[in-house]
Amino acid sequence: MPEKTTDPADLRGDCAQCFGLCCVALPFARSADFAADKPAGTPCSNLRDDHRCGIHARLRQQGFTGCTVYDCFGAGQKVSQVTFGGRDWRGAPKEHARRMFDVFPVVRQLHELLCYLTEALGLPAAAPVHPELRGALEHTERLTRQGPEELAALDVAAHRQEVNVLLLRTSELVRAGATGKGKGKGKAKGKDRRGADLIGARLRGADLRGASLRGACLIAADLTGADLREADLIGADLRDADLTDADLTGAFFLTQPQVNSARGGAGTRLPASVTRPAHWTAAR
Repeated sequence: MPEKTTDPADLRGDCAQCFGLCCVALPFARSADFAADKPAGTPCSNLRDDHRCGIHARLRQQGFTGCTVYDCFGAGQKVSQVTFGGRDWRGAPKEHARRMFDVFPVVRQLHELLCYLTEALGLPAAAPVHPELRGALEHTERLTRQGPEELAALDVAAHRQEVNVLLLRTSELVRAGATGKGKGKGKAKGKDRRGADLIGARLRGADLRGASLRGACLIAADLTGADLREADLIGADLRDADLTDADLTGAFFLTQPQVNSARGGAGTRLPASVTRPAHWTAAR
């Protein structure tokens, strides 16, 4: 019998079960996304004693847009409640706190992989690699449940590379079906924009169905009315990209943080795996 794996509901951050780890462990620099500098391991000045954000309802207005587009994929509560057994970093020995802050980014990467693997297993076109995907999912889940010392020593980059081979194969299978439909038939190779520099690109109404946009930089790109159905968006940078009236139905490996960082509206069609950001409506 396969090992029980993480419930998809556990792959979204639950701040009530976390010790504010993203607000302490991670660094940020004063920029358009953050109103101040903060080194890694230092609590944000807005973090309250109960591990909640003191300006959560006003983050965008206060210049902390970066916080509103971040998601730990459930790593915060896993590290807080499982890895460290519910023991808070506040008042604990410095070594305990330091180890918790070191482990959090590692588990966050593993949980992101769990999200991708879980999604891949739900894609019918990827059926030929479902056994391998299931094995990778179970192995990744086991890694998240290691102790602090093992997690801190884990070569997470090497594990990501192993999983990425399967995710690439998944992408090829899904996009092959998409590019066999309509006017995109037979043009899969021409739609390979993996890692492309598309900052500010004018892609209004572009036919990107079944395209590979893995790791593409689409900052401030105009994707108004673009056809992004069944496109691979893993790692694509969508900050300030305009998705107004764009069709992302069936787009895969698209995360909530990516959507939150973009601009859109009521006419933007999104896959069921993500929700429409509240600020899209508020901004219009």
